[in-house]
Amino acid sequence: MMKFVQTNKAPSAIGPYSQAVVANGMVFTSGQIALTPEGVMLEGDVVIQTKQVLQNLQAVLEEAGSSMGGVVKTTIFLASMDDFTAVNEIYAEAFGSHKPARSTVAVKTLPKNALVEIDAIALIK
Repeated sequence: MMKFVQTNKAPSAIGPYSQAVVANGMVFTSGQIALTPEGVMLEGDVVIQTKQVLQNLQAVLEEAGSSMGGVVKTTIFLASMDDFTAVNEIYAEAFGSHKPARSTVAVKTLPKNALVEIDAIALIK
């Protein structure tokens, strides 16, 4: 059985998908970009965008019954690998001593010309 996750504490999906799906005791989030919960794209540098992305991710995880501490895997998509170090610093602050498995890839373009997008797979509490 699957449950589709929706919270107004994170931006609504901008396409035909859910913010996350819960299945078999796990939550699979869609990629989060630097949209505010109201749907406004944050301009600015990758630090500002990464903080918003992680706030969105946390809100979706919590709505699904998980948390940042329940994350087992993330994927980070970067518009430029030049931002790797800056994103790493904000990411490390958000996760603290918890260190989920992770992939980081550079991509040509992200939705709404975002600089960073992150998705996650997490355990339900």
